[in-house]
Amino acid sequence: MTFVVVENCIKCKYTDCVEVCPVDCFYEGENMLVIHPDECIDCGVCEPECPAEAIKADTGKGLESWLKLNADMAKSWPNLTKKRDSLPDAKEMDGKPGKLAMFSAEPGQGD
Repeated sequence: MTFVVVENCIKCKYTDCVEVCPVDCFYEGENMLVIHPDECIDCGVCEPECPAEAIKADTGKGLESWLKLNADMAKSWPNLTKKRDSLPDAKEMDGKPGKLAMFSAEPGQGD
């Protein structure tokens, strides 16, 4: 089992989860984060830290496509181990439906 970052992270990109991760398994894209499934130790400390509730256990129903996206993007995005400010419109974007259409495969800055 691993944890995955899901749709609500898009255009929010809170990094509270990154700060508590003991194995530094978060990777940064332009407008969201992902978890590298082979590096996640399933400790679960990140899940309650996410203000957008965008981190889920991969055992949840319908998360297969998110697990694939996390795994694929973690291969090319830079590692992020430090907390940063969220995206400027994070509060307005939190909970908005249809955010997958706004997903960017471009890498973020990383550490």
